[in-house]
Amino acid sequence: MHESWKPVLQTEFEQPYFKELSKFLHSAYAQKTIFPPKQQVFSAFTTDLNSVKVVIIGQDPYHGPGQAHGLAFSVRDGIQLPPSLQNIFKEIHAETGAAIPSTGNLQRWAEQGVLLLNNVLTVEAHLAGSHRGKGWETFTEHIIQYLNEHCDHLVFLLWGRDARNKAKLIDTKKHLILESAHPSPLSAHNGFFGNNHFIKCNEQLKQWGKPEIIW
Repeated sequence: MHESWKPVLQTEFEQPYFKELSKFLHSAYAQKTIFPPKQQVFSAFTTDLNSVKVVIIGQDPYHGPGQAHGLAFSVRDGIQLPPSLQNIFKEIHAETGAAIPSTGNLQRWAEQGVLLLNNVLTVEAHLAGSHRGKGWETFTEHIIQYLNEHCDHLVFLLWGRDARNKAKLIDTKKHLILESAHPSPLSAHNGFFGNNHFIKCNEQLKQWGKPEIIW
């Protein structure tokens, strides 16, 4: 993780809820196949806290082999694009005309100040949602509360129920919230496609005098 995050995360690591979560994870990683790999669980926090401009909240990591690497919606180079990520790229193409990338590795977004944070940071192989209710949701809420209080002028992209439930933590006098359906094939046609979030995000960043994201 980036040095800028260490004091924030250390405070969380010392909380009773996180100590219970750590016990659960220690056992889970020892007994089962868990994604992402242990050393990549906190990869979202390699983005410099002081450079964060946009926050995208995912659900839980991809649960197929080789997919999850700690950034919400992202997959490592060489991995086939999951359907949700395909739909994200389709929407970017529809809005901006940008070509659909050959790689789903979103590290390039993270390096521009996009925090790609899942609601739940780990998952058992082939069992979506298997680590819900273990403490990660509290962790994510605390991170969003910290960003809300200590940062100015962030754009939050909240797609789907889990992410949209976080809207209540965000002060809309300081930040912009953009909400829609999730990019999953099950819901993308119910409001994700055509949401124009990538254009709207950049328009707001420009108004704030911040560099736009090259999606």
